[in-house]
Amino acid sequence: MRVLVTGSSGWLGQALVPQLKAAGHAVTGLDLLPSPMTDVVGSITDAGLVGVTLRERGIEAVIHAATLHKPHVATRSAADFVAVNVQGTLNLLHAATAPGSPVERFVFTSTTSLMISAEIRAGRAGGAMRAAWLTEAMTDLRPRNIYGVTKLAAEHLCRLHHELFGLPIVVLRTSRFFPEADDMAHTIAQSDANTKANELLFRRLTVEDAAAAHLAALECAPALGFDTFIVSAPTPFTPDDCAELIGDAPTVVARYFPDYPDIYARLGWSMFASIDRVYDASKATRGLGFTCRTGFATLLARLARQTR
Repeated sequence: MRVLVTGSSGWLGQALVPQLKAAGHAVTGLDLLPSPMTDVVGSITDAGLVGVTLRERGIEAVIHAATLHKPHVATRSAADFVAVNVQGTLNLLHAATAPGSPVERFVFTSTTSLMISAEIRAGRAGGAMRAAWLTEAMTDLRPRNIYGVTKLAAEHLCRLHHELFGLPIVVLRTSRFFPEADDMAHTIAQSDANTKANELLFRRLTVEDAAAAHLAALECAPALGFDTFIVSAPTPFTPDDCAELIGDAPTVVARYFPDYPDIYARLGWSMFASIDRVYDASKATRGLGFTCRTGFATLLARLARQTR
């Protein structure tokens, strides 16, 4: 297929474009920043550029990964988030559904961040102090920042364009894969590598797995019509663990991974005292046939070999 990847110079784009090419797709990268992955330098906020790119390059599928994301909240205005995440998405959807458009499928990179309200972040899930068990069935979405609000608005635009025009669209709510350091207070005692390892238990995936999920969504889109999937490393936890996770996460982790305390001790690492949410990515396994290759178990096995 002839595939347009927006955000091709970004962290995800740099992993996604090579995977698409290796799978035999003809890829056009579009990004504000030039890079070896980018063929068209420009912004998705430029509706004219978006339309010309899709038409002239005969684009059959769009993977819309360009975004302002969580780390930009501190440095960019709310208007910037609306322009890129909402208007930019609308420009792509308009071009993809224009008369005569060759676009047959559309994959949108969304975020699990839009599922996190202030109450969930505080650990008050369901009115009690417990970790939130988060699935695609969650309907009471109250994002706590402009990033989440604009990504939720973009998801609604995707749904609307599927309903109006029949364009197959898959929305991927990816958990964390960005390389920047965490901004959470509980990471003060942890190194960045330690933090990211811990997060693989409940809220992170590798960028390589994020890219692979997009290829799976691209293949499944026509059969799905419209659907939304959480994409995150598989969690070992169950909903029954949520009450204990909020108050004593290390004990819960040790039940599933009895060797982790010794491995972490050799590294000088520690587990989060509390885990406030768990993303359940099992629907992606069922609906996309996709499961992340790297999770906490695979990482722990690697660390065990390195610290012997």
